[in-house]
Amino acid sequence: MWLIVGFILLIKGADYFVDSASTIARKLHVSPLIVGLTIVAFGTSAPEAVVSIIAALDGNGDLVVGNIVGSNIVNITLLLGVTVLVSPIIMDRDTVNKDVVISIFTAVLLFILAGGFWTYGDHIVGRADGVVILLFFAVFLIYVFMKALRSRGATMDKEAAAADIENDKPWWQLIVILILGLAAIIFGGDLVVNSATEIAIALGMSQALVGLTIVAIGTSLPELVTSVAAARKGQASMAVGNLIGSNIFNIFFVTGLSAVIMPLLVVPSLMIDAVILIVISVIVYILSRTGYKLGRVEGTFLILIYIVYLVYIILRG
Repeated sequence: MWLIVGFILLIKGADYFVDSASTIARKLHVSPLIVGLTIVAFGTSAPEAVVSIIAALDGNGDLVVGNIVGSNIVNITLLLGVTVLVSPIIMDRDTVNKDVVISIFTAVLLFILAGGFWTYGDHIVGRADGVVILLFFAVFLIYVFMKALRSRGATMDKEAAAADIENDKPWWQLIVILILGLAAIIFGGDLVVNSATEIAIALGMSQALVGLTIVAIGTSLPELVTSVAAARKGQASMAVGNLIGSNIFNIFFVTGLSAVIMPLLVVPSLMIDAVILIVISVIVYILSRTGYKLGRVEGTFLILIYIVYLVYIILRG
């Protein structure tokens, strides 16, 4: 029963969240991509942020980095693949050549600061590293703000003005709907993960397998339902912005803040996952530049990459 309630909250919450976010974008006369990179990405990254900050306070650096790297891999393989299967996406050249490249940079930065080039002993993302990451996050926010200003003039056309008239809701109402939609997404996702975990264990699945599958995908459910809802409503740029922005937020904000709270001790095996994240990010960049379109063939390929990765981490144990 709670599994069904969770899915209902996820789906309806995503609908309200996307509708409110897209209306806010039209009222501000900025592109949905900017909203996806900021408000939507930050909101759907909330579960990773909460889990990581609590883990940092408990001194569990492996959980922080594993959660972030794992969620980012899920975002740009399984989630992006499913989103593209729902609705093929025409990629904006500026998004591919700048935002996707920034997401690759974040993965490389995490790998370097964690001492990924060392092949022995534990790796540490210290407080100084956290400060450096947060400084990069500040630069990213300035970049997005400047990008929003540039897009503002380009979107102030008759169609945008007409949309404002059609969606003449007061600001407080839009913000309340946005917050309630996000709350429904997060709470619904939590219900789905907990209920599915109980069912899986009752059916004989091991805790480790449940953690690597249901929980890993479950923490990314906000990004999934939001991106699919955005693609279904014709807001493809918001869907892409959400997934790319979530990856950037996860590393720049969540990792940076977690490391400042408590230095993160990371086992060497997670550096392999960090390299896999970098490689997959480069593959997404190459696919996005091929005709600047992600179709169902590319979506299927990305899903297959995740399945191969999932098999690998299950066998690795």
